[in-house]
Amino acid sequence: MTNALRHSAKRLPKASVVLTNYLEQSNEPPWTSFFVKYSSVVDDQRGRSHFNWKAGSTNYHVLRAGCFPYIKYHCTKRPYENLESEDKLFKILKLVNLGIPLLLYGLSAVFMISYKEIVKTNEGDVYIYFLLKEDKGSTH
Repeated sequence: MTNALRHSAKRLPKASVVLTNYLEQSNEPPWTSFFVKYSSVVDDQRGRSHFNWKAGSTNYHVLRAGCFPYIKYHCTKRPYENLESEDKLFKILKLVNLGIPLLLYGLSAVFMISYKEIVKTNEGDVYIYFLLKEDKGSTH
């Protein structure tokens, strides 16, 4: 099998797996904010904007946005809450502004990213990207 065929046959991890694995490998930080390239994952959270996410023993409130060429995650340790109305509101805002601000954010992030880390998954390593290196465990 040629290298090109091997590469095209490679399975990509789900974005949700990258999210969970990063939160767990970072010892469930109080918060984090990172990007992952669309081309590095299967986007199994498409259409979700504000939701609860369990990683290890911690619940996170996750703000998620597609900002091409990335998916942006902002996660904060918080008790479980019903986030359905906030999720709908964020979806409406994205539709009203046609996603233009998110596209501009993603394109500008290409130039502003200054740090990356590897997230281990069963399907292979995935880079995630940060505007600034985070002080893990910092409350802000």
